[in-house]
Amino acid sequence: MQNNPPAPVYSTRRFESRYKRDGRYYLIELKLNDVRQLFNSLDPSPFWEKDIDSDAERYIVDTVKSFHLKTLLRLEVYLPAEAIQEGAKIVPDALYHYFDYLAGITHKEFVYCMRQGRTSLFIGLSFLIICITLQRVVVSFGDNAFGSILAEGLNICGWVAMWRPIQVFLYDWWAVLRMRRVYEKIRDMKIEVALEP
Repeated sequence: MQNNPPAPVYSTRRFESRYKRDGRYYLIELKLNDVRQLFNSLDPSPFWEKDIDSDAERYIVDTVKSFHLKTLLRLEVYLPAEAIQEGAKIVPDALYHYFDYLAGITHKEFVYCMRQGRTSLFIGLSFLIICITLQRVVVSFGDNAFGSILAEGLNICGWVAMWRPIQVFLYDWWAVLRMRRVYEKIRDMKIEVALEP
């Protein structure tokens, strides 16, 4: 009989030990050869309005999501000496505006999700009331096999109609809210531009 190795234990401490600390702050480090690497090269906007490069955005967002939202984090952007001055002017504002924009979009998604949930709830409850009313009408005509099947079918249909509002109010909203909080955390995070080590 083959012995399987024990499953790895994933702990917060083990994860956090992968990141440098500076006092109370964990550092998210981003090393660039040029300031332009941070931005989407296809976006014609000025730097402070440009979209962030998708790889850089994914790295920052995924790292922040891995930490507890109350953890103190600081983003360290390392640049060569010749790019430090330009980076110090551009990078903090550009990241602030970009993640503020994403937080705003996610807030709108959250509002839309709640509105969709309320609409779904109204439709679902209305349909459920109609189904229960029809079920009682069918039952009042007598107890036969066809009537019983129809009554049970109406009952099931009515409760199935409640699936969507239940999904929205139990599951959908919190993921959107969590992403909004992640974007807000990145927006408000301390950002330092430093000489590459």
